[in-house]
Amino acid sequence: MTVSPTSPMSRTTVSSASVSGTSVSGASVSGASVSGTSVSGTSPRVPSARSAPASVLPGGGAGEDRSGRPRLTELRLSAFAAHRSAGFPLGPLTLFAGPSGHGKTSALRAYEALARLGGGAALDEVFTDPVACVPDRARPDAQRRRGFRIGCTADGPEGPVRLDVAVQAEPELRIVGERLTAGGLVLLETALRDPSRRAVQAAWHTAGAAPVTRAPLPDDRLGTALLPLRVAGKTDGQRRVLAAAEQMVVALRSVFACDPRPGRMRTPVPTGSGRLLGGCDNLADVLWRTRAECGRRHSQLVAAVRAGCAGPVADVLAEPLADGTVRALLDRGDGSRTALGRLGDGELRYLALALVLLTGPGVLEVDPVGEVPAAMQTLTVLADNLDRGLDVRQRGELLRLAARMCERGHIRLVGAVSDASWAAGADGVTVVHLDA
Repeated sequence: MTVSPTSPMSRTTVSSASVSGTSVSGASVSGASVSGTSVSGTSPRVPSARSAPASVLPGGGAGEDRSGRPRLTELRLSAFAAHRSAGFPLGPLTLFAGPSGHGKTSALRAYEALARLGGGAALDEVFTDPVACVPDRARPDAQRRRGFRIGCTADGPEGPVRLDVAVQAEPELRIVGERLTAGGLVLLETALRDPSRRAVQAAWHTAGAAPVTRAPLPDDRLGTALLPLRVAGKTDGQRRVLAAAEQMVVALRSVFACDPRPGRMRTPVPTGSGRLLGGCDNLADVLWRTRAECGRRHSQLVAAVRAGCAGPVADVLAEPLADGTVRALLDRGDGSRTALGRLGDGELRYLALALVLLTGPGVLEVDPVGEVPAAMQTLTVLADNLDRGLDVRQRGELLRLAARMCERGHIRLVGAVSDASWAAGADGVTVVHLDA
């Protein structure tokens, strides 16, 4: 849920049990025990003491993206880690706020997991420790099965499209149910019918001579991401399935999970691909590339660094060293230069995050959708510990930069912060409070 800038509400409460519509509950990772074999029904609205209540502080209002680009508008954690029956709104710029242990990082990890599954990654690559995703104190069923449920809503040209996935974590990691819906119509439904086979039975909307088409799909991949390879698109129903699946996949893809680590940004690095890693370890190598590629964006970076770092800043640059490595520097404008290694942790994190917001998929280590024009894609930055080490000025400058970039529609930011009071009243910000 996003509150518009014209809303008279200063604080809108969103219950953690507010996951509306259909969820994957018949496959039933209900309460986290995997006991059923079909995907149907509505999840029980049972609030969790760990994730309730959640609330949204609109700030100045989270502007809606009217460009038509596919984007996620809701994240559902029906049964995941510390969350039960939780639904969270996602705007162009969303901050998850709350004390440690209340599920901020879990929410970002669930988002990243859905993104990777949407990109075709295998389940064991995405969930290296699946048991950690099972809700707290969840009990196994009679067959000793436990699991978790996650989902999301993607808006775009096809309208809201919902995806819900049930994953069995024990005794074997596998997808046991998946449902893709749009406009109240089930477009794809999968269920684990035979536990002895490494496949789920899938049925997708056809609306031709037969209302649905049935076929097995692997139980370690997201069926939605496989539909373009399995659906011919010969009937109106099939074309609707393909359009909804494409919208979901495009909305999920191009995610960059980022948590800059100053300790690894201080030393010279070898030149490489020039694509920024999630920890921003190779910041110097990326600056070596971007300074020459786009003068306008580099000028914006210099202006941002000047606003958030101590002392004068005339330029941000990188220089090669005799041993083949490259180091980053601040040009102070008076003939002196300061190596980035001498900056404080907060300054380094601020600089790295500013660079992330001012670049794109070609510079960041992400996997964009190659078959979709860049103008129709949106890069989503997942920034854990967004406010760690930043002072008041740096937080304010970074928030203004993020709001400006997100307003254009090409980039979205979902961050986790311990306290979002500094974002109150800011235009274009959705704050989701995870309160005790």
